[in-house]
Amino acid sequence: MRRALELAERGAGQVAPNPKVGAVLARDGAIISEGWHAQFGGEHAEAMALRLAGSAANGATMYVSLEPCDHQGKTPPCSLALIGAGVSRVVYASDDPNPIAKGGAHRLRGAGVSVVSGVLREEADELNAPFLFAARGATRPFVTLKLAISIDGAIVDASRKRSWLTGQEARAAVHAMRADADAVAVGIDTALADDPELTVREIPAPRVAPVRVVFDRRARLPLSSTLVKTAGVVPVVVITDGSNANGERSLEASGVTVLRAEDFASALSGLHASGVRHLLVEGGAGIASALVGSGLVDRLITFQAPVILGQGSLQAFAFLRPEAGGPRRLHTVARREVGQDLMTVYRF
Repeated sequence: MRRALELAERGAGQVAPNPKVGAVLARDGAIISEGWHAQFGGEHAEAMALRLAGSAANGATMYVSLEPCDHQGKTPPCSLALIGAGVSRVVYASDDPNPIAKGGAHRLRGAGVSVVSGVLREEADELNAPFLFAARGATRPFVTLKLAISIDGAIVDASRKRSWLTGQEARAAVHAMRADADAVAVGIDTALADDPELTVREIPAPRVAPVRVVFDRRARLPLSSTLVKTAGVVPVVVITDGSNANGERSLEASGVTVLRAEDFASALSGLHASGVRHLLVEGGAGIASALVGSGLVDRLITFQAPVILGQGSLQAFAFLRPEAGGPRRLHTVARREVGQDLMTVYRF
């Protein structure tokens, strides 16, 4: 199953809105074939593994990271393919909550196939957390907040002059995160200070480039900014509060989509209605504090650089009010070194 999860990662950036799925076909402790969902609309992980195994699939065990689907979509049901190939046992990690696709386990058992579920479920659920969040009926995007911080928890020093905190490896990891999201967002302060592109670079391009989003209540994003000038290439959404109608009209005339919202919750609902299921926020202290304070962050990912910014530096959550009852302890999902930086994933 761990190998199936590794294989599933190969679909990152290429299969959304489908989940990432990996499969391993084995017999007597030896792997016969492997598969993964490589492209939206293409064959599923189980189908690839069965195709590569041929007649050797008969009597074998299929290990798959998600319950096999049981519906005819762009490809035939994997449940029927497994039964037809003579697979005798199926072991899967996550249950499929999609009301259209689920039911594969029931059909397999009905055909006499031995089925085991829940193996490495926590890891598999984390792999597809945005998909599962959406499939269970969420009305806002799954929100991942990414921050580059110093050892002392700051994002910029006292001079407020922006510079790279993290190394090249961490920056490449962030581009991979962008590729696996439907939209990438920043606050207007970051947009004004950095004039970012918010595109995916340094890695293979995703199937669909993520929409670029700016939280900009008063429609201050300059028409000369990189985001506005490239809005015709990769879509840009500016979220405003309606207080600057002239600025909104200018942005719309330049090809930017303007979304009016009274607060972050309604902004996220509006993004969800436009098809955004996973939002990556690359925030400064203001937007990070506001989103966490509003309870709208599902995962926090920090890249901690081996530097100390010291007195007068801006803390990542400088504007977050203390919680009643004391600080909340987050759940640490994963932690690993990325170059010389430390990447940690937290669950709220």
